[in-house]
Amino acid sequence: MAAAPVWSVDPRTGKQREQVAVEATAQEVDATVRAAHQARGALADRTVRSAFLRSAADELEAAKSTLVEAADAETALGPVRLTGELARTCYQLRAFADIVDEGAFLDVVIDHPDGTATPPIPDLRRYKVPLGVVAVYSASNFPFAFSVPGGDTASALAAGCPVVVKAHPDHPGLSELVAKVLRRAALRHGLPEGVLGLVHGFEAGVELVRHPLVAAAGFTGSVRGGRALFDAAAARPVPIPFHGELGSLNPVLVTEAAAAERAEEIGTGLAGSMTLGVGQFCVKPGLVLAPAGAAGDRLVKSLTDAVSDTDAGVLLDHRMRDHFVAGVAERAQLPDVESPVTPGAGGEHTVSAGFLTVPAGRLAAEGEHDLLLEECFGPVTVVVRYEDDAEVRAVLSRLPGNLTATVHLSEEEGAGQGRGAEILGELTPLAGRVLVNAWPTGVAVAPAQHHGGPYPATTSTSTSVGGTAIERWLRPVAYQNSPQALLPRELRDDNPLGLPRRFNGALER
Repeated sequence: MAAAPVWSVDPRTGKQREQVAVEATAQEVDATVRAAHQARGALADRTVRSAFLRSAADELEAAKSTLVEAADAETALGPVRLTGELARTCYQLRAFADIVDEGAFLDVVIDHPDGTATPPIPDLRRYKVPLGVVAVYSASNFPFAFSVPGGDTASALAAGCPVVVKAHPDHPGLSELVAKVLRRAALRHGLPEGVLGLVHGFEAGVELVRHPLVAAAGFTGSVRGGRALFDAAAARPVPIPFHGELGSLNPVLVTEAAAAERAEEIGTGLAGSMTLGVGQFCVKPGLVLAPAGAAGDRLVKSLTDAVSDTDAGVLLDHRMRDHFVAGVAERAQLPDVESPVTPGAGGEHTVSAGFLTVPAGRLAAEGEHDLLLEECFGPVTVVVRYEDDAEVRAVLSRLPGNLTATVHLSEEEGAGQGRGAEILGELTPLAGRVLVNAWPTGVAVAPAQHHGGPYPATTSTSTSVGGTAIERWLRPVAYQNSPQALLPRELRDDNPLGLPRRFNGALER
């Protein structure tokens, strides 16, 4: 039977544009993974790796106009958004190149023998080595930053791991173009094309996570799809790490004092955050706790005005559009749920932004309103009106894990008066990033960033953004009583590579 074709589809019309590939067979997945496995040795030199990452950024920038045009045709995200995302992606590649050059990610620790310790300490030398081939599953909503050239790929290559990407069906044509660009950069430094493999198709994605030469996987997508792959990774004869980002409500708490102080500003800011990118950001605020009194009414009015002025938009594909329309309709029919601005179908191919409100008491205990505690992908949020702190605590206690949690405080609360510090303590168990008087949309690529959170936000405690994302693809190895001549150069006393390290308990740089 002939392999199924892979079509590029225009989300603005739902029509097929062109066939760009065919779905990979099990044999083709095997060949791609084996080529990546054979490329491991070529990535061993850190100087070559960092140069490759920088060249990849250079090549992507050189092809910017072609890539942005292709991305817009398949995602409808718009040239401005996509140009910015490509710039972020190139910055990320160069940031990981800097990390590779510095070498601190190797976490070198050397302890000389100490017979006076109890028990005695032998000669021990520890550092981190790459896991092997990494499978990367592209996201639909970030065709650059969380796709073929994105953070999972960049951090895995930086760690010294070849990558096989499972292309997302929403932008297969762009995926092919970007893979060619990255392979061109690899060839500039004598690296084989196998360092970056690409496969298409649902079954190919399943075969990939099961392949015995795949050592780890990174995923960004739905809870359902991510959990299926996570379970497959765990069910292998040799289980592998699966770093999945699955779903997040990103709750926001607005204190009564904050609403009294600046309700209109908060309402406008919320509208901008929840509708950004047609509500297709993984950190979109999907549930907002706002007071039930007059200050909360002002916030809701401001949100109503701002959302009402938002134009209808195109989602990434028609399947997502159908899920959004059905999802908001089902939520709106629940008892005591109101729709100040009704979300739903904005046209044959578009959706309109809106929001729902519900009394906090409806979410304080298990019931049919639990549907409101599930992520709804698209331009909608749920405003939960609370009467007192007890209702706030009751709702927070029922929330699943999240990527972010936000609190808006008054000026006095931010200065330490009132429950500000207590609220931060209540939000910390819920999320990997806690914000104060800000909005979660927009994830800075910075050393201190953490993009992850308790399940179902992610399946591990690691981050997929920021320098420490490289740690996902490494494992520590300790050598005991090895002669200097046999040691890797990274672990020798004379430190020929000039690496940051901890030497006999002292940090050396």
